[in-house]
Amino acid sequence: MNGPSNSPSRVITFVNAAHFIDHYAMLIFAAAVIIMGPALGMAYSELLPYATPGFIAFGAGSLVTGWLGDRWSRRHMMVIFFVGIGLSMISVGFVQTPLQLGAALLAIGIFASIYHPVGTAMIVSYAEKLGAQMGINGVWGNLGVASSALVTGVIGQYLGWRWAFIVPGTVTVLIGIVFAMTVVHEDRKGSRQAAAQVRVAKEDMWRVVLSLLIVVIAISTTFNAVTVALPKLFAERLADLTRSPALLGVIAAGVYVFGAMTQYTIGKLLDRYSLKTVALPLSFLLAPFLYLAASLSNLPLIVVSIGIVMGAFGQVTVNDAMVGKYTTEEWRSRAYAVRYFVGFTAAGASVGLVAWLYDQGGFSMMLRAFAALCLLAIAAAIILPREIRTPATQAG
Repeated sequence: MNGPSNSPSRVITFVNAAHFIDHYAMLIFAAAVIIMGPALGMAYSELLPYATPGFIAFGAGSLVTGWLGDRWSRRHMMVIFFVGIGLSMISVGFVQTPLQLGAALLAIGIFASIYHPVGTAMIVSYAEKLGAQMGINGVWGNLGVASSALVTGVIGQYLGWRWAFIVPGTVTVLIGIVFAMTVVHEDRKGSRQAAAQVRVAKEDMWRVVLSLLIVVIAISTTFNAVTVALPKLFAERLADLTRSPALLGVIAAGVYVFGAMTQYTIGKLLDRYSLKTVALPLSFLLAPFLYLAASLSNLPLIVVSIGIVMGAFGQVTVNDAMVGKYTTEEWRSRAYAVRYFVGFTAAGASVGLVAWLYDQGGFSMMLRAFAALCLLAIAAAIILPREIRTPATQAG
């Protein structure tokens, strides 16, 4: 190890904060669009597609950012992430036309694409217990998703939608400055890996890759569709309970908290059991819950939404651990980049899909379509091969 070294806990704390910001920033628009529509004189299905370029950049950008993280510096990439995404959020608060809105959301997506391949790889290289740290990191990302709906609803209701972008953007730039001052660039190639404790027989590796591809496409598309649609779904289907944007944000946030707890639990289980043991029962959750949600409203819908969120967030933790467990340090950012490229590109397509399905047959049709897609997750879990455990001290 050359030069000064960082405290692992400090690095992990910043990376967790970055995960929170990453998901928060990507979903402000999904919650704000409900207030922005009337303000800009546009319908929900007209405004929503402006988020698509940003979501596609969120995925496509990860190929470049993951490569830069491996070849140049993960620390430098994270400085660019904090400052870039912060300034991009602030810029959305100043847009005047739909075209400017699309451009500002695209900028958020480009900078947001840095986090997953770079930040996740940083967690893996600094973590003592991979499953638990991945779970905790997932919780932070999840809280970003949850509080995005909540805080955006509250700020939007009292200060207007523009401040819902400007306030978090400013906070993010400040965090970036502190990160740049307290974390140094560090080469972690020689460090002991918590991750590479598991091997799969060479001839079975194709099954891991195939399983990962299937589950990432199905789950990322569904996950994104659900997180984008939930504020609007609740606004429509919980009308008997409340019409306040702030209270709907609180309900959405409450549902996401269950997702956060699931990620933490799944992370712990992954430290103890094989991936297949954890993934198989989990894969049966999503399809039936999504199918049920199509015809429900009010309290039953909230209960079923908790099941959907637990299934989706649990699967994301499994997908991340799969890459962390089976790749070596030199290639890890790039392996995550491919996983996130496939996942977020599918997720980007899901925004257009939500708008289209919603136009065709409302949320009933949309939820049933995604229920069918989630049957693929079961197939993916069945394909997974058995693991061969190797001593933890061995570097990958």
